[in-house]
Amino acid sequence: KLVVDIPIEHPSTSKQHAVLQFRHVVTKDEFGEKKGGVRLYVLDLDSANGSFLNGERVEGRRYVEVRHGDVLRWGESSREYVVLVPPKEMVAD
Repeated sequence: KLVVDIPIEHPSTSKQHAVLQFRHVVTKDEFGEKKGGVRLYVLDLDSANGSFLNGERVEGRRYVEVRHGDVLRWGESSREYVVLVPPKEMVAD
C-alpha cells in the first residue's frame, strides 16, 4: 500500500487531520447490471477545527464522495484545494 502525507502548515490543522482515499465502488444500474469504478472520498479524522467540502463541514469519521471541481479546505486555513480527477470515460473499470 502506498501512503502519501501532504503537510498543511497551519496552526488550526491537526497532525493527522483527514484522509483522501480512492475506493473501488460497485453499483447496479436499472437493469441489475453491476458497474464498477474508482471514486475519491474524504474522511475527517475527528479534527478539532474540521474539514470542509464546498464550504460545508465534513462529518467526522464518515466517508464523503469528492467530485471533479469540488473545493476542499482544512481547519481555519484560507487556502483552498480544487479537486481535479479524470472524467469517468478516462477511468478504467
